[in-house]
Amino acid sequence: MKISIIVPVYNTAGYIEQCVNSLLAQPIPDDDFEILLVNDGSTDQSLDVMQRFLIENPDIIEIIDTENGGQGHARNLALDVAQGDYIGFADSDDWVADDMYARLLGVAEESDADIAVCNAYSVSGTEMTVMNARPQGTDISAAGSVWNKIFRRSLIGSIRFPEGVWYEDFAFSAKLLLLSQKTVFLDEPLYYYRASHPSTMRNQNAVKNLDILTVMDEVAAFAGEKGKDAVEFFIINHILVDAIKRVNLQNSLDKKKVIRTLRDYVKTHIPDLDACETYQAETRNRRIIMKLNYKGQENISQIILKAKSFL
Repeated sequence: MKISIIVPVYNTAGYIEQCVNSLLAQPIPDDDFEILLVNDGSTDQSLDVMQRFLIENPDIIEIIDTENGGQGHARNLALDVAQGDYIGFADSDDWVADDMYARLLGVAEESDADIAVCNAYSVSGTEMTVMNARPQGTDISAAGSVWNKIFRRSLIGSIRFPEGVWYEDFAFSAKLLLLSQKTVFLDEPLYYYRASHPSTMRNQNAVKNLDILTVMDEVAAFAGEKGKDAVEFFIINHILVDAIKRVNLQNSLDKKKVIRTLRDYVKTHIPDLDACETYQAETRNRRIIMKLNYKGQENISQIILKAKSFL
């Protein structure tokens, strides 16, 4: 079997039909792909919708029913039974272009790549914004989401998503990008990310963002000394820019304390930002935001970032 597509599902009865239909539309022979739907303890009608798809497509769809354990747990269950040479992931409230997985599979097989990646659309109402898969032009800058990628199954091996924490996508994709001998990119948006739908990362729980520190420690241990530059890249981009920006936009009473903890972590690992070669390699605009956040001036960086084209 060429590809397995894993879809964790939790209370998305109103969206899952569009998601699964877009997966079934892929021009891939039935014998070459499977869709693994993981019902993560849904309390709405999600399981009923999945079972209908199973009845109509028994040779392609498999349902894994489990108690609620989070996306990481749901994906791990599916990884243990997936049969595809390549593995893809989709979120049940999103959808994909009708040929996304066929095209990713095609370029991966043609170039014998470990990972194939495409761009995505961020969809909010009627507005769609293109999300660049590797915003800084390097393979490791594609770390973050797993839903715009396919991974060679043999590359994944025993690597699994951390469970019970946020940023599990980052941990999984960062490790595999570090391992990949060849990663190829399609410079086209083929995945549709529903930004307007509530999700784990779009709420007011500031403290939970500290999970990124646990995840970053795990990635750093995995990378070892040879991956020091990559880990510094992850720290200044995913913590110093993204996590601090995300928390600073919240209304949580804990946000100042959380931002201080995030900043302290960065300073512990990078005590002299100006001397950090990874920081020096960033664009001027990114360095401005990083320096402001590093110095505790995240409110100023937030004002600057209101200009959408700044980064």
